[in-house]
Amino acid sequence: MLGTLPAGDDHVEDDSSGLSGLYSVIPEGFGNLFCGMTRWGRRGFVRLKTSLFFLLVFVVLGMVYTPRVSALTGEEEINIKVYKEVSPSVVNITTTTLIRDLFSIYPRKGAGSGSIIDPSGYVLTNYHVIEGASEIMVTLIDGRKYPARFVGADSENDIAVIKINPEKRLAPVRLGDSDKLQVGQKVFAIGNPFGLNSTLTTGIISALGRPLTTEGGRVIESVIQTDAPINPGNSGGPLINTSGEMIGINTAIFTRSGGSIGIGFAIPVKTVKILIPDLIRYGRVRRAWLGIIGVPLWKELSLALRLPVEKGILVSEVDRSAPAARAGIRGGSTPVEISGTVIYVGGDIIISVDGRPVGSMEDIKRALRGKKEGQVVAVEVIRAGKRLTLKVPVRLKS
Repeated sequence: MLGTLPAGDDHVEDDSSGLSGLYSVIPEGFGNLFCGMTRWGRRGFVRLKTSLFFLLVFVVLGMVYTPRVSALTGEEEINIKVYKEVSPSVVNITTTTLIRDLFSIYPRKGAGSGSIIDPSGYVLTNYHVIEGASEIMVTLIDGRKYPARFVGADSENDIAVIKINPEKRLAPVRLGDSDKLQVGQKVFAIGNPFGLNSTLTTGIISALGRPLTTEGGRVIESVIQTDAPINPGNSGGPLINTSGEMIGINTAIFTRSGGSIGIGFAIPVKTVKILIPDLIRYGRVRRAWLGIIGVPLWKELSLALRLPVEKGILVSEVDRSAPAARAGIRGGSTPVEISGTVIYVGGDIIISVDGRPVGSMEDIKRALRGKKEGQVVAVEVIRAGKRLTLKVPVRLKS
């Protein structure tokens, strides 16, 4: 057996074990300290020498095989940085809505996410998260809870602002620029899916400029499509770029199972920036309007009325106090019944607004979207077979 000798055996130079070469790792001269030792002392020295050898082996192996903590990749560092920076600005929203049926009134609980947009406690979320709620509670990342009051909403874009009153100023999320987004760009979603607070998911921008039809039948224009996992409870939370800026509000998913399948939609932050000031100041969004009752044209109607175009808006009536009347847009004078509805024909036909062709009242709304009080918009009409361009001063109306 290595490192042992038979009791009473004084033949210590025996090299049958083959260790003499290995023992040489002990520095020369170390044994000279033991010159003149007795037979028993020399045996002790051999045992000491063997023990030191194995100790050295264990130390070397420990140095070689000690596990080391791997360094973070660049991508991981970005993920961590974004989460640490933005998660304190993301809140959990819980609601209570009173439901009435034929027999009783009972509470229904709801949940969603939101983003702090002002240090004083204004929180941005989706309208459908707080719609009809009799009670709204906001929970911060540190667990503090506050009752929230409704400030304002725009159902057309599914946006709402609520307000809490914290003891100290909060850290708001930074708003980015959704006009500069590109398909393939990495994005993050932070929210509270299924009630799991402050959950981070990652993905890319899958498409831009998508129209989104909500459950209520409203169409939200130019939304962002992403494959970052968005689940129930994420609604109202931020979609974030790698700089830690909010570029959208996570709003809806396409799903057959109730959970994420990689097709989510976010309202671009450009829309949010336009809406927030009105929501905080007025509680609603003021929009540019013409003040007309119009009828979208189609081929058969144009043929029946012998109109010169097949696409446009036939102006039936004009509100006398509206911008359209001030600009000289004319309504019809001859009543005609179409599918049970009476319209007036003989008025102007609007074919473009602000240089954009129009074929529906929704097209007119889109063309006026984002216009400010006092701006002048060019409206092109056909009157008595001639094209005219009228200048309409913009007025905003709730």
